[in-house]
Amino acid sequence: MQGNLPPEAQEKLEQLQDLQETAQQVATQKNEAETQLNEAELALDELEDIDEDTVMYQEVGELLVETDYETASEDLEEKVDSLEIRVETLTKQEERVQEQFEDLQGDLEELLGGGPGGAPMGGPGGA
Repeated sequence: MQGNLPPEAQEKLEQLQDLQETAQQVATQKNEAETQLNEAELALDELEDIDEDTVMYQEVGELLVETDYETASEDLEEKVDSLEIRVETLTKQEERVQEQFEDLQGDLEELLGGGPGGAPMGGPGGA
């Protein structure tokens, strides 16, 4: 069917496909950031229940390096702050992509003569 579309409609369809891919990438990144945020918040909560004199280790690449309570706490707080900003940014980006997708979809429907909500009579939902 794509070969029979007017060039402008074909272009909008390609833009829709690109936006859909972008939306999937953003959703994946947001999901990963939310998971990391939840893990960091859980670790910070657990840290509150630990005696400040307890020997602790911090993962640095493939190594575990001894650290102190204060450093571990500060590092986790910074990580939580950073991830909260990342999730917020990705949420806004997700909303922008969704708006662009809906606008483009409406434009494409108008080009193809369907118009918004312009389903043909006797279409789905009729009894």
